[in-house]
Amino acid sequence: MYSFSGIKQLQIDLTGGITTCEKIVTECISDIKKQADLNAFLEVFEKSALEQAKQVDQKIANKSAGKLAGVIIGLKDNICYKGHKVSCSSKILEGFESLYSATVVEKLLAEDAIIIGRLNCDEFAMGSSNENSAFGNVLNPLNKKCVPGGSSGGAAVAVAANLCHVTLGSDTGGSIRQPASFTGTVGLKPTYGRVSRYGLIAYASSFDQIGPLTKTVEDAALILEILSGQDKNDNTSSSNKIDEYSKNINSDKKFKIAYLKECVEADGIDPEVKKAVLDQMEKLKKAGHTIEPVSFPYLDFLVPTYYVLTTAEASSNLSRFDGIHYGYRSSAATDLESTYKKSRSEGFGKEVKRRIMLGTFVLSAGYYDAYYSKGQKVRRLIHEKTKEIFKNYDLIITPSTPGTAFEFGKNSADPIKMYLEDIFTVQANIAGVPAVSVPCGKHSNGLPMGIQIMADYFEESKMLCLANQIKL
Repeated sequence: MYSFSGIKQLQIDLTGGITTCEKIVTECISDIKKQADLNAFLEVFEKSALEQAKQVDQKIANKSAGKLAGVIIGLKDNICYKGHKVSCSSKILEGFESLYSATVVEKLLAEDAIIIGRLNCDEFAMGSSNENSAFGNVLNPLNKKCVPGGSSGGAAVAVAANLCHVTLGSDTGGSIRQPASFTGTVGLKPTYGRVSRYGLIAYASSFDQIGPLTKTVEDAALILEILSGQDKNDNTSSSNKIDEYSKNINSDKKFKIAYLKECVEADGIDPEVKKAVLDQMEKLKKAGHTIEPVSFPYLDFLVPTYYVLTTAEASSNLSRFDGIHYGYRSSAATDLESTYKKSRSEGFGKEVKRRIMLGTFVLSAGYYDAYYSKGQKVRRLIHEKTKEIFKNYDLIITPSTPGTAFEFGKNSADPIKMYLEDIFTVQANIAGVPAVSVPCGKHSNGLPMGIQIMADYFEESKMLCLANQIKL
């Protein structure tokens, strides 16, 4: 059994003949079957993955292989891969096969990565626990009574349980970073526009970003380097220069870092999480970095602003799933109106319906100014305050989450309590800045804790450089 420690070592072992892509793919498929109870994978692409593995082995032999030769990657089930099913873990897209590949998928394949399957997630990426999938809960491999986080729960679990080497998730308000924190993995959300969203099935278009979940910061940096860049198919993608993230992470540059007082001292934060973050900051100070407290007065407005704006966008984006064009259609429908009503009522899960109704409400004529318009104004304030901090500091540090992974059912009965799980992560999405969660210790309950680092727009190099210095 091959033991994966990082992409660099994997490629040394492949070129050295210690193992082969075909052998590793076969082992991964076997492991996924053995750990099927985790419910991380909705589908394994056995045939296409093995075919890719044989082709990459040939390229390695010919010395023509790409930067990701032999890296086995899983895709969150909202990222399109031509000729393969994609469902957003929803009944409403059951049986749908994608007609094209996402730009990120094409970039991975161009560098000889091997795509092994699609990963379970909260339905349409709406959730913080992976309890909202139409295909059952994903279990945290570190404690199967606990959630893995959401919405990219299957993606985080696949890496944590060694079912594949790297996964791609999507992050609308913390959906990569929160599950990374809960599973002891590295989760990266790039600057909005750094990575093309073409081929990502949208939840909230002005918030969504695709990013990697990995075992190491070094691997996250390399994947980001490959995924980044302008795309003619996505007008929100940026033409900003792409740094050599994988080389820059080894810089010994010292940074001026702010930590948000309101986050570290927040009511309800687990004392051990607070201590772990403060201990890491102390280590960074001793290493020569400058760390100072900064006030962020909008902490209590982050989650309400996020949910007003994202549900509004979701109500618009999800209107295309109507029982007419593709996907699920109710067998009980008798005319056009009942087709719409029954197909959407039966096809969408409870949380998705809740968010569509919330979004439709905040966009309605009588409430638009009171909610949506006001939400956009608050978003501007949060954006401006975040930019103001970055005028004086290179980076911002907060905890990734208020606590560790919680038990199934603990928060699911109370939507507000569940929404507050995102309290430290949504700022980066509202402002559009990059953020990464890296493990920063182990709680007395045996579960991992995460520390979050945010940077200014397109300053991922600084962020990853500091992240690489966080040691357990």
